[in-house]
Amino acid sequence: MSEFTKGDHVTWQSHGGTAEGHVEKKITDDTHAAKRDVKASRADPQYLVQSEKSGGEAVHKPEALTKKASAATKSGGSKSTSGSKKAK
Repeated sequence: MSEFTKGDHVTWQSHGGTAEGHVEKKITDDTHAAKRDVKASRADPQYLVQSEKSGGEAVHKPEALTKKASAATKSGGSKSTSGSKKAK
């Protein structure tokens, strides 16, 4: 099972295709979130996510979420400064 933390950038399948957003919190108890009753436990958690496009909230099981790589990870890390001139 995948683990996510608050702030993780994730994607999930929605009615109109792939949605993108971030994790707001991990839910480990039965509660009401995103306008619905949520059944969750420590052994079977769910995640409250917020869409970047609409700002709407949704709750998903971990297997429905995919962690999206950060910009630094995609580009191979931090920028290299080799070859640049040093300031005098």
